[in-house]
Amino acid sequence: MAIIRKATPERLSAFSDGVFAVLITVLVLELRPPELPTFRALLLLWPTWLSYAVSYLFIAIVWANHHYLMRYAAEATPRLLWFNFAHLFSMSLLPLSTAWMAVSELAPQPVSFYAVVFFLVNATYSCLIWELVDRTTLGEVSYRVRRIMRVRSIVTLCLFAMAAVVALKYPLIGLGICVCCLIVYLRPEPPETGIKISKE
Repeated sequence: MAIIRKATPERLSAFSDGVFAVLITVLVLELRPPELPTFRALLLLWPTWLSYAVSYLFIAIVWANHHYLMRYAAEATPRLLWFNFAHLFSMSLLPLSTAWMAVSELAPQPVSFYAVVFFLVNATYSCLIWELVDRTTLGEVSYRVRRIMRVRSIVTLCLFAMAAVVALKYPLIGLGICVCCLIVYLRPEPPETGIKISKE
């Protein structure tokens, strides 16, 4: 309990940054050069490069969105700590799912598992939204921002779940759905209109 009392949003953010850095390092370490010294051999590894590129983009987007959310943290409450650890745990599954998908050359079940990891990451991110944005003081965040973040989370959760199911039959389509969902999060902050939540 002493650790929880001393935790601050800054320390929590710095710790999370370290985890994201480790995840990127693990992804890089999983890359292996082709056995033959030819460009054709390199091109034959396209499932590995595609898996790595999507995962790297995913980590970058999650990191940017995580930093955006942490701006709303006034204190590191126990609930925030556990939501954040759950978020980081789901992210820690990414290197495993990436390696499995790459080795299997985008086979259905590994791609489906990959989409499930995306679902878990987004679900825990939604918990962070609930803790850091939805529970902020009325008037600090506009109604439009809250609504967009909530709708975006629900829609992408449904799409990630759909991608996991679709990937069992059409893995490339399932992976494509995941990538499309990432595009939605390229800009962490929803457009602000200045409309504030009123006390009603």
